[in-house]
Order: sequence, then structure tokens, then C-alpha cells
Amino acid sequence: MGMSVLDQIVKAYDIRGTVPDQLDADVAHALGVGFASFIRSNSKAERIVIARDMRPSGPAFVEAFSRGILNQGIDVIDLGLGSTDLMYYASGVLDAPGAMFTASHNPAGYNGIKLCVAGARPVGVDTGLLDVKRVAEEVLEGGGPKPAASAGSQSERNVLSDFAEHVLTFVDLADIGTMRVVADTANGMGGLVVPAVMERIPSVELEVMYGELDGTFPNHPPDPLQPANQRDLRARVKSGGFDIGLAFDGDADRVFVVDELGVGLSGSTTTALLAVAALRAAPGATILHNLICSKSVPEVVTEHGGVPVRTKVGHSYIKQIMANTGAVFGGEHSAHYYFARNFNADSGLIASLMVMAEVGRSGGPLSGVRAPLDRYAASGEINTQVDDASAVIEQISAAHSDYDQDRLDGLTVNCGDWWFNLRPSNTEPLLRLNLEAPDQNTCADRVAELLTMITS
Repeated sequence: MGMSVLDQIVKAYDIRGTVPDQLDADVAHALGVGFASFIRSNSKAERIVIARDMRPSGPAFVEAFSRGILNQGIDVIDLGLGSTDLMYYASGVLDAPGAMFTASHNPAGYNGIKLCVAGARPVGVDTGLLDVKRVAEEVLEGGGPKPAASAGSQSERNVLSDFAEHVLTFVDLADIGTMRVVADTANGMGGLVVPAVMERIPSVELEVMYGELDGTFPNHPPDPLQPANQRDLRARVKSGGFDIGLAFDGDADRVFVVDELGVGLSGSTTTALLAVAALRAAPGATILHNLICSKSVPEVVTEHGGVPVRTKVGHSYIKQIMANTGAVFGGEHSAHYYFARNFNADSGLIASLMVMAEVGRSGGPLSGVRAPLDRYAASGEINTQVDDASAVIEQISAAHSDYDQDRLDGLTVNCGDWWFNLRPSNTEPLLRLNLEAPDQNTCADRVAELLTMITS
């Protein structure tokens, strides 16, 4: 039983499943033992920080998970309610491994865990998650490691104020100036952390939509990648005459930005904008972008004297490459933005403040700041169910054999003035298509051609 459940919920970068049929207190306890065993085997860490989002199952899962850790003789620092980037901050400043109980943008029926080692370095399937799973399986089957001779101790710590001050160090507040901001926090953890940061900037007037912490998400799902979930924010930006709108996901580590006209910025456009800011502070620096980002991103980085480096999709890859290359910033099309001074971790709040500072510096509206960065038409991610993903990829590759191709992450084909990437889902029988072209008509035509090939 335990093995099949863990097979279902242990993903490439984190743990995620439905409550209670896949993830319950017994599974959380087993994973706590597994994580403590992994930490004990691979480091000298004596304590683990734990935070949770507002999902109703969170407190019971944290209690069970903590019990598993304490049982192995490691101390627990309970951070209470927090965003994922708050947990990463605590892991970094306290130099302690961490666990965040969240299912991020998933619907209300889910919960999960994001794990990291000391310094907020991620734990994925290639970096320890399978070790955690193996021990958890043993525990669920009645075995597992023996309890430590003496149990760990548990304490509570509130790092919200320190975290807010840390976020503010990424901008010169004078650059932001007077600004009216509306944030849709989708009843997620942004409702806690966004006001804590913004209230420290006297010149910013903040309105929060759906700020009550409610893991049943009564207003809309906490997934701002879906345009429907930005609809209320876009309307409010226009009706209220705000300078900028911010749409946070459930655990507030991601943010999508809306300009004063109510028009959203793609993750690529925001990445380019943040790259400009990062390069002003660190001329000539390396900037990472995943291979789904618009080709405008490496163009803008190069134009501003930086070194663009293309990566696979996924936070564990990007954080590792940041560490290897000394990159100061990395961005993903999915609105994850990573900062070297934030322990290479992503933060929706840091990204928000840096965008606000760029708008303030410009003296004009966000629509004007974004205009030179919006250069191409993108399809967005289009998912198609297929029986044999690898066979379809090989057929598409053969049909485009005249063009430059690479296999960094799935199949990327560069067709001159347009390009596409096709990659299989880690968890479902899906192919994900991303395509970019010079204009919307060409983009639509090329997408139609490829979808015909994929589905035939």
C-alpha cells in the first residue's frame, strides 16, 4: 500500500498528492522519518525548519512529519504559516534543511511537501528525494530506522519580519516612488507576506484582493498561469486606476504581473525586465533562462552586456546551474524568478519589488517599460494526450530534419524566424508544445501544423 501511494505522490521536484487518499498523517510521518534519515546520512545538520501554507490539512501533517524528525533525534524549528520563499529564507539564514507543506497552485483537495537541504538547496529525485521515499516506504511497511537514543526538541520561530526586511534589500526604495498596487493573493500565502513587505514602503498604496488565508480557495484557484484566474485582477487594475497588478500563486513563490492597462506580462517579458535590473546592479553578469522562455530574453541580456545561459525547465536544475555558473538571476516562463542573493531561490515578492522599482525609475507606465521587451508571439504551453510520447517526438524530429535541433529538454527545433519545443510531462501521458513566431498569425498557423502532426 505504502509503496504505491509514494509512487503516486513523489514527483521530480517535490511531493504532491490528494488528501487523504494519497497523502495522510501516516504518510507525512513516514516522510518525516525518511527526510531525517536522509539529512542524518548526508550532513551534520542538527535541526530542520518547517513551514506550511493555509491548506486545512497542514497542521496535522506538520505535526506528524515533525514527530518523524524528532524521533530520529533531530530538532524541529516550526515557522508556522509562511510562503515557500519565507521557508527558503529561513533555511538560508539558519543554514538548516527545510520542509514546506504546500501544494502550490494545485486545487484545494491537494497538499504536498517541498524539501531542501541547508542553504535552501533543493531536494529532487536526483538529489535525495528517492532516498527519502525509500525510507518512508520501509516505515509504512512497519520497518525503517530505529528511533534515536534521545529525541529531538521542538521550538517555534517567527521570521516574517526578518524575511520582509531581507526582501526590501533587493531594491532602492527611492526608485519605487509613489505607486498604487493591487495584489490578488487568491486566498493563498501572499495574503500574509505581501502586506508584511509593502507596509514597510510608505510611498506604496496597497490593495489586496482575496487576502484571507483560506485553503478551500473560495474565489478562484491559486494558479495565475491560467488566464481565467487573472481575470478579476485585470478588471480591478483598470477600474481602480492602479499602476501595477500582482497575481500570486498559492504558496506565493511565483508572481504574474499586470500592467496599468490590465494587460498581463508573460513570464518571459518579466524575466527580461528583471534581467535588465539585475545587470544594472551587476554589469556583465550571467543570467539564466529556461529553454521555454522567449528568444527576446537572451537578446535583451546580450544587449545589456550580460551573458545568457539556457537551461532545462525546473527549479532544481536552475538552482544547480546558478551555483555552478555564479549567475546573479534566473527566470522561467512559468513565473519562477531566482536570485543569487536569495540563496539562489525563487521569490515572487523580490520579483514584484524589482519590477516596481523598474517602473518607478522609468518615470512612465509599466506598459511603456514592457513595450521594447515584447518582441514575438508565443503559443503558451499546449498539452496534448498521446499514447507514446517518445515515438511522436521522433516523428516530429524527422519531419524537421532540415533545421537545427537539440535535446536539452525534450526536442527544441529552431526554424529561423520561429521555433518550438516539445517535451513529455514527467507525470502524465502528455506532450507539452511551446512555440514562438514573429506574429500571432504565423504562430497560430505553425501551431495548427504541429498539432496536426502530433495527433496523427
